Amino acid sequence: MLGLQRFAGSFVSQLYRRAAYSSSVRAAGVPLTPTGGQTDAVEPEARTPAAEAAARKPRGHLVATAFESLKNDNPKDEGKSLASSKIDERIINAKTVNGLLAITENNNAFSRKHALRIVSILAEWSTMDRVKISEFENDTRFLRICRMLGRTVPKSNGANSKTLGDSNSTSKRISGFRTDDLNTVLGVAGDDEAAKLIASISLPQMVKVMSTLAQRKRRSTPLLRSLAFNISSASEALDLKQSADVLYAMSTLNFQDSVLGAKVCADVQTALPKNVEKSAVVGSIITSLGILRYRDLDILESLTQWLLKNSEICRPQDLSAYFLTSALLNFKSAQLEEVSNKLVKSIVREDFTKQSEWLSFVWSLTMLGLVEHSHLASVLSSDFLEALQKDKAGVTPTSKMRLLNLNSYAQLLATDYKGPLLTADSPAYQVPMAHPKAKQVLVNGMLDALKSLLPASNHFQSAVDSKMGFLIDALCHFDANKNPLPLDKENPNAIRVALMVIDFHDICHGTHRSGSGVTNLTFDLLERSGYHVIPVPYNEFSTSDKLLKRVQYLESKFKAIASSK
Repeated sequence: MLGLQRFAGSFVSQLYRRAAYSSSVRAAGVPLTPTGGQTDAVEPEARTPAAEAAARKPRGHLVATAFESLKNDNPKDEGKSLASSKIDERIINAKTVNGLLAITENNNAFSRKHALRIVSILAEWSTMDRVKISEFENDTRFLRICRMLGRTVPKSNGANSKTLGDSNSTSKRISGFRTDDLNTVLGVAGDDEAAKLIASISLPQMVKVMSTLAQRKRRSTPLLRSLAFNISSASEALDLKQSADVLYAMSTLNFQDSVLGAKVCADVQTALPKNVEKSAVVGSIITSLGILRYRDLDILESLTQWLLKNSEICRPQDLSAYFLTSALLNFKSAQLEEVSNKLVKSIVREDFTKQSEWLSFVWSLTMLGLVEHSHLASVLSSDFLEALQKDKAGVTPTSKMRLLNLNSYAQLLATDYKGPLLTADSPAYQVPMAHPKAKQVLVNGMLDALKSLLPASNHFQSAVDSKMGFLIDALCHFDANKNPLPLDKENPNAIRVALMVIDFHDICHGTHRSGSGVTNLTFDLLERSGYHVIPVPYNEFSTSDKLLKRVQYLESKFKAIASSK
């Protein structure tokens, strides 16, 4: 008997060849919209236990259901009779489609085991181009086989012929299955059969499965891991479109995998020079890298060179995506001057249909050190805020925080800026700020350590609004002798210290890890404001550590700051 793995892989492989799936290359102009605050973190989709159970449960599609029903077959009970053995022999000796399907006629001993073998052989013949699926897909004998594999049939009725109504119903189900064959994979996601199935399909089919998961917003971790492993292990290279689809799926599902990321980036670098016509696929790749916070300097440099060489065919949204991604990934090209002269100057405010997109573009230029005074003036004027309010989304908290970033940049970091600034009563200052839950847990762990380390509660403040577009997690003062000072008394010579928790979403991942561009901008603004910044990264400071260890960690950081004064 052919195994379940062979059936799943072979049968679905053929059905994939017949399916026409539209590509999901995203318009690269879609801005990298933040979730949960200024860090632009992409949070995993919230899933209830009931939703998780539903995601793991086979969905009852024709062949997907067969996986479950076949588990209940007892192979010891099959093939004991002489009739069953004769059917096995006929299947082995059959040389034509008709010869195989004829075995199903008027044969009371015909079972699901035999149906499975016939479908496997037909799929194998299709792979070899020995037959075409169209030759038998509407044959009532073939439909009967699929019906047996699609649902449990009582043994007493298993050999009876179907009525006309049953035949029509089954035909509809088979037709529906052919137009949605990915349900065979998705219907068993999370089970052992899914992993075996992924391992047996081709690379293009794996990409299609991953794209479909993204379209359905279905984050099945076991299935994604299986896809990541098998795509990464494939010797065949992804083309540019396939690479864009994989990155899009990873970013949409918030699925991080360093090995898969390295495989895709390597294949992009190989395929990129061959693309001389379309910038949309390049824009999609750039956008996905930014959302994923995947930092690979080699691929980013290659993308920069491609944009410089093909700037005439690049859409404004593709170039804008490049600057936003470069800023978020804290990437400054070795050809930064040429980027400034050739790419920055090619983008004007009129290229954007939304004021928030122009704001994002200017904001990204500040992190790259490419912003001009005219850029800052265009977004800090009172007219711009009025225009921003006319956007469909209005003035969002993210837009307000970016405006505050730019306002502080203009005051503290821009050289000789004389343009407009936000007024003291600007609506931009009225922005609610809070950390995501996961980060707040880490902040609370740090505050617990501070309470044990400092003499009293008036020696530190937490969740301080910087008025620069971000929260300061904790503030405290020290004198020259490393003694903590109360904050409710004036101490003009005090060493001002800002503690900033750095969680998973505040850094870039991938081949070249580093703090994100947003994190670097935050630190620059704090330092220019007179603070000594103490980063508290999640990989050094953990709430699972004992309180004593956390206290000792902060104490060592305070001593280092005081010694450097």
